[in-house]
Amino acid sequence: MGKRLLLIVLVVFAGCKGTSQEEKKEDATETTFKVNKTDAEWRAELTEMEYYVLRKEATENAFSSDLLDIKEKGTYVCAGCGTPVFKSEHKFDSGTGWPSFDREIEGNVAFDTDYKIGVARTEEHCAVCGGHLGHVFNDGPRNTTGKRHCINGVALDFIPDNK
Repeated sequence: MGKRLLLIVLVVFAGCKGTSQEEKKEDATETTFKVNKTDAEWRAELTEMEYYVLRKEATENAFSSDLLDIKEKGTYVCAGCGTPVFKSEHKFDSGTGWPSFDREIEGNVAFDTDYKIGVARTEEHCAVCGGHLGHVFNDGPRNTTGKRHCINGVALDFIPDNK
């Protein structure tokens, strides 16, 4: 009996879909950003994975980003428009499998709340093109900001300081 009840509860819970989980509609009114392109233009300019992360708010697989191993000094920029969003001196190894930073470049990252997994999370977007970067959590290094900006590596490009 207990197993059946648990199964029913799981099926009902998994079947619940609120409006916060619906995909954005192409004709929906959205914030206008300095860099504003059509869906077709974004698709033509971005790789398939960049498109799904930056424009459709997907998440790349953990430990799949080449940016995890970068130790050089430099700047991480939005892969959609090149806006500087994070500095290497604020990067740290969170062990989560995504590039993590304890702070953003102020003014270049916009924040919003999403409920896609059923709880409120602070979502981060490029303030210039609106590209989805990741989420920020309050479990970062206590000796700095206490924040962990958990960012999709595919949403970023790295520009070394020596270039």
